[in-house]
Amino acid sequence: MKGFIGEFKAFAVKGNVMDLAVAVVIGAAFGKIVSSLVANIIMPLVGVLLGGLSFSGMTYQVGDAMITYGVFIQAVVDFVIVAFVVFMVVKAITKAQSLGVEGEAPAEDTPAESSEEVKLLREIRDSVRR
Repeated sequence: MKGFIGEFKAFAVKGNVMDLAVAVVIGAAFGKIVSSLVANIIMPLVGVLLGGLSFSGMTYQVGDAMITYGVFIQAVVDFVIVAFVVFMVVKAITKAQSLGVEGEAPAEDTPAESSEEVKLLREIRDSVRR
């Protein structure tokens, strides 16, 4: 049982798990901000542009059930905005990583101690370059 607890502790305190937990919390907060933006700013403006249409009030009655498809439309707009922002962030991170990779010099595979012949050849090469 101690091995299981030790493994769980090692897993839970890894940097990646902690980063993931922070990302989930920030993502949830970001989702609330986007939902508020869509519900309180974007959809009312779209409604005004469409002649005073209110998406939150768009419903359809089927028997005793009320289908609120306006809320679904708002959720779709939420998703599109979040997906676009995530796309832009991933694109920026990928671009930054590719810039970092191009700027790095490739590592040379040289042994720690070269033979006397290799040292002499390098000296000759360097003197010829001058």
